Amino acid sequence: MTTALVDYDSGNLHSAQKAFERMAAEVGAGPIVVTSDPDVVAAADRIVLPGDGAFPHCRAELFARTGLAEAIVEAVTQRARPFMGICVGMQMMATTGHEHEETPGFGWIAGNIRKIAPADPTLKVPHMGWNDLVIDHPHPVLDGITSGDHAYFVHSYAMDVTDPTERLAHVDYAGEVTAIIGRDTMIGTQFHPEKSQGAGLRMIGNFLTWTP
Repeated sequence: MTTALVDYDSGNLHSAQKAFERMAAEVGAGPIVVTSDPDVVAAADRIVLPGDGAFPHCRAELFARTGLAEAIVEAVTQRARPFMGICVGMQMMATTGHEHEETPGFGWIAGNIRKIAPADPTLKVPHMGWNDLVIDHPHPVLDGITSGDHAYFVHSYAMDVTDPTERLAHVDYAGEVTAIIGRDTMIGTQFHPEKSQGAGLRMIGNFLTWTP
């Protein structure tokens, strides 16, 4: 069982690679391969798409690599390979991003990526640091995760999910901010599970052993 951690020059993959390798060793999930090769992605049993920075830039970088985005879409939508998007990688699962300019996402989870607007004007954007998860719907990847568990966020934009059943968890930042989305074989986290200590590592381990 191979997990492909997609490298498209959108953020430092070191901490994610180490966290996934650690949990893969613990749960016996096989190798973690950091790759930008569409053939490797196409052959993988699981796919992880990270992302840091602006939505339009991340999408452009991903689609600039010949065949890479297409390999991800085919593996996830046609062959039902388990998929995890992290931060902007999660946002790219949405219908449309509205950061700087209107940018299409994969359209796997209906919704829009919009700038966070806390009701309390003293709260800063970006939303940065630890926040408590509120679980909206159970999911196998959330096994052992409960409301109140901490996750680490660094973002200015978040997803407005059209179908509330596809928002699996949120956090309170003077208003509800989507933290986890998912349906079918897809899941995404706005926070960084690789930086979220126990709860994040538990999620990674659950994802690596998840059989949708």
